Amino acid sequence: MGLATVNIHPYLDATMPVAIAHRGSAASYPENTMAAFQDAVDLGFRYIETDVHATRDGILVAFHDDRLDRVTDRKGLISELDWAEVAQARVQSAMHGREAIPRFEDLLAAWPDLRINVDPKSDEAVAPLAVALNQPGVLARVCVGSFSGARLNEMRATLGPGLCTSMGPVDVARLRLNSLGLPVGRFRALAAQVPLRQYGLPIVDRLFVDRAHSRGLKVHVWTINDRETMERLLDLGVDGIMTDETALLKAVYTDHGLWPA
Repeated sequence: MGLATVNIHPYLDATMPVAIAHRGSAASYPENTMAAFQDAVDLGFRYIETDVHATRDGILVAFHDDRLDRVTDRKGLISELDWAEVAQARVQSAMHGREAIPRFEDLLAAWPDLRINVDPKSDEAVAPLAVALNQPGVLARVCVGSFSGARLNEMRATLGPGLCTSMGPVDVARLRLNSLGLPVGRFRALAAQVPLRQYGLPIVDRLFVDRAHSRGLKVHVWTINDRETMERLLDLGVDGIMTDETALLKAVYTDHGLWPA
């Protein structure tokens, strides 16, 4: 499938496209909870994606929004609440009830071989995330992605070349321009983790994938929840797909002979 063969960080060393569980099995279980991650692991996923925020007292939690309001039974900004308060909140799901918000350190510890894509969703999360990742063996199984180039640069400066990062939106746009023939210089990221479209413009096509591979960059596409698009992306040669629909993605990979034994 034309996978890149240079600049290989251990997170990116797969020889076939990887399946990444977006916020765990988020279509079936309360997102970003241990139950959602456990379901993905039980299905056989070796990669998951999560987000992190820091509480007022500096505890890093696996949670997407800056507020509790959308998916839990409590309200408030996480950055203005202590961990003891956040720990009382329950993430709700129509199919599988209510689950606690996990600490990121608990996620790391629960599955020591699981590879984790993590997005620091606030500036306050960067320093505690760097501390969490700067532990023996952790950098090898984590990739950091963010919509903030400044956060990515801070993480790179703190943790050095052992850190795997994906591209922020500006670098994604640069790579897209490069795929259309414009010179854009070098990239510090090792992967382009991208949506199908950015700023209303199409991103992922064969030109984009081929140019990324020619520069030693892996291409992971998010968040894909239908079979037709999953199969089209595999035909384009992408290196990974993120999904909420974990059972569906497993079925598609299995049909294509890509699900790991």
